[in-house]
Amino acid sequence: MHYRFVLPPLPYDYSALEPYIDTRTMRIHHDKHFGKYVDNLNAAIKNYPQLWKWSLEELITNCYRLPVSIRQAVHNNAGGVYNHSFFFSHMQNGGAKLTADSPLATAINKCYGSFDAFKDVFKQASLAVFGSGYCWLVRPHNSRLVKIITTANQDTPLTHHVTPIICIDVWEHAYYLKHQNDRAGYIDDFLNLVNWQAAEFAFEKEDMRVRRR
Repeated sequence: MHYRFVLPPLPYDYSALEPYIDTRTMRIHHDKHFGKYVDNLNAAIKNYPQLWKWSLEELITNCYRLPVSIRQAVHNNAGGVYNHSFFFSHMQNGGAKLTADSPLATAINKCYGSFDAFKDVFKQASLAVFGSGYCWLVRPHNSRLVKIITTANQDTPLTHHVTPIICIDVWEHAYYLKHQNDRAGYIDDFLNLVNWQAAEFAFEKEDMRVRRR
């Protein structure tokens, strides 16, 4: 069932993030959980062909304009598609470390004092998410600084006037098979997988957004 959205393939093998995230978790998380959000989003807009050409971001940021009968379903499932897509596409096992003198590294050091201090704050914020949700590093619009925010369930940062840089999925299905209830251990493992090259590109997208205005 595809009207507009399809499940993007992983940009790496299911086993590529071992030993930090296990192969079975990656298969279930990507194919089942992520795939279900795609299917549910397509089902929600099935009878509204005027929405088939809307981008994912347009559906999220204009959700208040949608028919009441599908508004919550689109909010939940478009958010699930966006969040999962960002999460999976910003991980890489090995390499892609943060460039020491990059604009992103400069912003992190300015806001948190050091990269290690940032990781500590990010971990504590991720641990503090009650129930299900995400923790993000974002760049506020029209700023060269960064900040850490959290979102509940499948809410996204797109309505917060920020550019997302990295995110961790702290729903239990993202880590329970390997880490059980050890969210802290999962967060430590995730921080070994952040694709900082992709993060640096995301940080610099804000400059491109401002230039296009």
